[in-house]
Amino acid sequence: MSLLRGLPGTRATGGEDRPPAQDVGAPAPDLAALRRRLLDSLELDQVAQLSGPQRRARLERVAGQLLSRDGPLLSSQERAAAVRRVVDEALGLGPLEPLLADDTVTEIMVNGPDELWVEREGRLERLEAGFTDAEQLATTIDRIVSRVNRRVDESSPMVDARLPGGERVNVILPPLALNGPALTIRRFPTPYTLPQLVDRGSLDQPLADLLAGIVRARCNIVVSGGTGTGKTTFLNALSGLLPADERIITIEDAAELSLQQPHVVSLEARPPNVEGRGAVDIRDLVRNSLRMRPDRIIVGEVRGREALDMLQAMGTGHQGSLVTVHANSTEDAVLRLETLASMTELDIAFEALREQVNAAVDVVVHLARGADGSRRVAEVAAVASRRREPFRLTVIGEFASEPLGSDRIVRGRFRHHALPGQLAERLRLAGQTVPAPFAAAPGAGAAPGAGAAAAGAVPAAAAGAAGTAATRGGPHWQAS
Repeated sequence: MSLLRGLPGTRATGGEDRPPAQDVGAPAPDLAALRRRLLDSLELDQVAQLSGPQRRARLERVAGQLLSRDGPLLSSQERAAAVRRVVDEALGLGPLEPLLADDTVTEIMVNGPDELWVEREGRLERLEAGFTDAEQLATTIDRIVSRVNRRVDESSPMVDARLPGGERVNVILPPLALNGPALTIRRFPTPYTLPQLVDRGSLDQPLADLLAGIVRARCNIVVSGGTGTGKTTFLNALSGLLPADERIITIEDAAELSLQQPHVVSLEARPPNVEGRGAVDIRDLVRNSLRMRPDRIIVGEVRGREALDMLQAMGTGHQGSLVTVHANSTEDAVLRLETLASMTELDIAFEALREQVNAAVDVVVHLARGADGSRRVAEVAAVASRRREPFRLTVIGEFASEPLGSDRIVRGRFRHHALPGQLAERLRLAGQTVPAPFAAAPGAGAAPGAGAAAAGAVPAAAAGAAGTAATRGGPHWQAS
């Protein structure tokens, strides 16, 4: 196997090309043998007492000496790469280390020792990288799960873990994984502010201004979307609009949110231990948060019976809360919340659950990922139904995409519609103004990334007088 496989600068077999490694015609050193000689030449007790950077520097120095004495003749670039690779295998996660240090990589997928994929800018690339053998992959997996006091073996072949940097890890072993151990690492999303998302074309300025007013008016917001559409990133951006004088409780399955307010309490669910005990799920944390005097509750994702407790909290005094849910549209989001709330041990009629959703949810923001990997707001809808009425959503903003061209780049415009009267009145009472496009005739559009110059403001009462002509009645835009 080539020495430089898996290091930055190798050529990917999918996605955009990267410069190939220099071929100097020299034989590649046996990295496994070099790693064994490296460990044999060290006093492990002394090395264990060193700090992380000191330990790495010590191993790099010794590995360089061994390679100079016993290894083949290499260029300085290949020699440095060989030393870094063998030290990564001895101390870290082998070929995953340079990928974890690459900020452009958002997801790492290992399908057995010889197959490694990454996601960059929403697109998958297969790398020529790989593990030395199945034993090295098994050692890497053991290092990951042992850090969080978990185990994975034939009796327990699936596990979720987290790296020290916060990356989420999922492991599934044979015989469940037919092609060898499957390892998936999801990186922490880059924290963007709402203005930065506007600059990236994820939404336009009038829509950003409207969402800012909705957050400050303490409306309950559900952020929906499929896997990898940027729900957590968008939730982070919305949370940046929260006042600094409020007590905020965040609840997540794996901590990803990064709030900058001074009074934030972060809670994280806990999986069961090796004996199957000690689990603390999202529902337990939601219930406990109600006793912590929260001004706002932010739930990273609802995916089960905790939905009922969250709906009750949002509808009984904890206004201004934020939550995400997996869904394919704004309509699907409210229907899914109703279904998830029915998964409790309580026998509650669907009509009663519908009343809970209608009372709790004010606005649904749906995100989608386009064919080019871009992520943007696909639709924003206000919940107009009340009590036990069938769900009725009023579209207040949407992205209308154009047909894909040969370059596969998603293009389109954001369309704005008049706010429903009840939402406009709520903004008015909270002292918020409504951007002018949302008081004008439905269909007035702005290109993605349009600046604030196009976003005038009008009193919220005027927006309410424009009526609800954008009430959902037919098909709506979905991601390509």
